[in-house]
Amino acid sequence: MSDLLQPSWQLDCYRRPLQDPAGKPLWELLICDPQMSFTYSEFCPQADVSAPWIRQQLEIACDRAGGWPSYIDIFRPQTLSLVEVACRELPIALRPRRDLPTLKQWLRQRAIWYKNLHNYVDEAYAPIAIERPAPQPIADHLMGEQWQFAAISSEQLLRLASEPIPLCSVPAALNPVELGLSSSLLIPGVIIDGGRQSMALSQWLQSSQPVMLQYIAGVPHGLLLEAGLYERWILATFTDTDMAAAARTFTERKQATKGLHFLLVRPDDSGVTYTGFWLLQSTASKQIQAAVR
Repeated sequence: MSDLLQPSWQLDCYRRPLQDPAGKPLWELLICDPQMSFTYSEFCPQADVSAPWIRQQLEIACDRAGGWPSYIDIFRPQTLSLVEVACRELPIALRPRRDLPTLKQWLRQRAIWYKNLHNYVDEAYAPIAIERPAPQPIADHLMGEQWQFAAISSEQLLRLASEPIPLCSVPAALNPVELGLSSSLLIPGVIIDGGRQSMALSQWLQSSQPVMLQYIAGVPHGLLLEAGLYERWILATFTDTDMAAAARTFTERKQATKGLHFLLVRPDDSGVTYTGFWLLQSTASKQIQAAVR
């Protein structure tokens, strides 16, 4: 078996709208690389799906690909739980990620193909949907002293990204230049003055793996953080009309910046030190960009 590292894989293993000869549900394991230059698929009766079965399939896929991948990306929580156990004795790193356009497009295509199979079950089937719990409020003491919607220039954003901030996530793919954004566009975001809780809040955010911020209009209005594979956290609620207007501007600016926005945590508003900084992008915008590419 080759030990050479292959490009990353994207993987899903879940129930499909199909049944075996005994009328029992079928699951399917799908593996592909981002370019679809390598693919692997295998069906399995639901009762036989297990970590040992997945490990066996991964070893077969490794032989066919000529080596293990550098890592495996997984978007479905149930799949991640299974594969984590299967990979305990394998030289593979797992990476939970929501944004897997190649695999998700393949799943959509196969959903159409399933309908032509003799063992297709005509039932509601959403190939990339995952169950998500209701948004949960974060602990009051973590949110700090105050927060605000804000906007900064691309130059200011890049300057922030180069600061020695203890907790910082600035993916190269989200560089405004990489996204083709005009230097005159203001990048929207949220700034939290954490006070003494600045580091505790930043550590919690880093462990939660921030994905994007959303303004939810209502009574009251809300600021939501999408994090991890499916978590949603209520960062704040508010009824102030000026804050609601700022929230609408924040949303409009996100649309203009292809979903790019930021989250900044600082001890205070002195502008001297910062504790946490994350560049984020709305999921819908990522999907649009992937379709264009």
